[in-house]
Amino acid sequence: MNIFDKKFLREPKKYLLQSFLAVVVIMVIFHYEVLPHIVIATSLGGSTFIVFAMPSRAKPRRLVGGHTVGLISGSLFYFMFFTGPLAEITANGTFLKVLAYALSVGLCIILMTITDTEHTPAVATALGIVTEGWSYQIVLSILLCAISLTIFRRLLDKHLQDLV
Repeated sequence: MNIFDKKFLREPKKYLLQSFLAVVVIMVIFHYEVLPHIVIATSLGGSTFIVFAMPSRAKPRRLVGGHTVGLISGSLFYFMFFTGPLAEITANGTFLKVLAYALSVGLCIILMTITDTEHTPAVATALGIVTEGWSYQIVLSILLCAISLTIFRRLLDKHLQDLV
């Protein structure tokens, strides 16, 4: 049984370079985009993994589109269950909170699959919005981070290859 991927053993420099580039890009993005919610930051960490470990799957439509769908799904159920007519009922019980969380994930999945914007970390964006709350700052931060990752992916294209 091998612990390390055989491709890594043949070409460790590529793995180390792409991991280092991911560190630099995340430092640049997070330096300018303050993400107050850990759930949202983790979804963008997942996007960073895809950009730097599986760049062929990091298409702008999926990266930006997926997070946009996640924002829409999470926002819909956040406003419906936590600020709208159901807010008072939701505040007093666990079932409706859990239902809102689950519905945001389900809607995000169906919307991403029918719009060809599948991006796994974007489901965490939907869940983060509905669990942590909505603000213009969060929405703009997520979109700017997704766009920034897309730009960095494009700029570094000749240095990136699929590692997985």
